[in-house]
Amino acid sequence: MQQGKNADDFFKVQLVGFRKQIRLDGGSCIIEVDKTIAEVEYTDLIIVPAIWGDVMRGTQLNRHYFSWLINQYKNGAEIASYCVGAFIVAATGLLNGKRCATHWAYTNELLAYYPEIKLVPEKIITEQNGIYSSGGGTSYWNLLLYLLEKFTSRKVVIAATKYFLLDLARNSQSEFVMFKGQKEHGDKLVEKVQLYIENNYQEKINIERLATDFSVVRRTLERRFSKATKNTIAEYIQRTKIEVAKKEIEKDRKTINEIMYELDYADKKAFKDLFLKITGLTPIEYKRKYVRN
Repeated sequence: MQQGKNADDFFKVQLVGFRKQIRLDGGSCIIEVDKTIAEVEYTDLIIVPAIWGDVMRGTQLNRHYFSWLINQYKNGAEIASYCVGAFIVAATGLLNGKRCATHWAYTNELLAYYPEIKLVPEKIITEQNGIYSSGGGTSYWNLLLYLLEKFTSRKVVIAATKYFLLDLARNSQSEFVMFKGQKEHGDKLVEKVQLYIENNYQEKINIERLATDFSVVRRTLERRFSKATKNTIAEYIQRTKIEVAKKEIEKDRKTINEIMYELDYADKKAFKDLFLKITGLTPIEYKRKYVRN
């Protein structure tokens, strides 16, 4: 891509590591870095990559970078994380009180370990006080385009999107989320209630009756449920129903109205608004996008 300037005129990109040579998969993959963190006195921008596998184990294996990231940020550097690289930035404490996005499949885990952050799971990109984060998978491209525009110009970004066939308009990962509910919280009562909701989503579930059936005071149940799942019971019921609706729409065996009625929704507008709120698309838009004609 030619813009009248070489890429080096805009950026000097370097791969930085704790050691000169990073060995992965038992040494089957070796990465040679340009500089070690000890050799970097100052930089404008640091991009923290994603972690593969067990994210908390990966975070601890990268603990050598924590103090370096903190010091660089204090010295004026900006920090961007890709996907679950947010776990590393969160571990430094730099995300406390700040908005953050990550891969939708890891939102519950991130919030469980770092409750001080302001998680916005639907976002593709967040920016606050010189710290950026992005959602999962290909949202890395959206983050790069966002940074490219900030440090160069809109003209350069548009040229890049055309050259690499990238979608500049995408700003939410809500439609990609597959809701499974957080079940690794250890509260057996809450887990039983979750399973009941998931197995009886077609019914009109009354929270008072739910508390009675599980022999617990409603206020206690609601408090424990919210603490464990990061959703109220009403929100959990709604998200469960919409997840079912998405799967039924993808099958393309029933009309949207049939799916709505089977999920105990009688108000078309209410169902449409709820679907839009959770997925970022209306039911018709979702069908157009995911059902092959």
